[in-house]
Amino acid sequence: MAWSPPPTDVLLQLLGAPHQTELVSSALRLTTALLGKGARVQVWACGDATRLTWMGLGETKPRNYGDWDREYPSATRIVRELLTDHPDRLYWYVCAFCAEERGTADQIPQVRRRPMFKYAEHVAVAGKCLSLGVH
Repeated sequence: MAWSPPPTDVLLQLLGAPHQTELVSSALRLTTALLGKGARVQVWACGDATRLTWMGLGETKPRNYGDWDREYPSATRIVRELLTDHPDRLYWYVCAFCAEERGTADQIPQVRRRPMFKYAEHVAVAGKCLSLGVH
């Protein structure tokens, strides 16, 4: 039997480069707020947004010269912690084609890679869809 994405209240589609705008902050804040309200959320990362959950990012951001002793978590770590804290209400997917093309196929274990032609299945099971960024 073929796997199908679970129904969710909201589908957030993340498009484009994650570090050129407030895309990452906005997406993570919105996801956290929706989870705080009890919503079931799926995130579909496409394009360069597949880098958010790439294993190559590691656990922390590079050191901040203005606050050298403080450690800042990477986007990968933040997403993994959200997924761990909400295993039955948050689902994170990356476009397999975009990840392969960008060298980010090695995703954290909680993230599922899906071919782009399966995106319609995710839209079909979402109550609302919101796209963030430009592809």
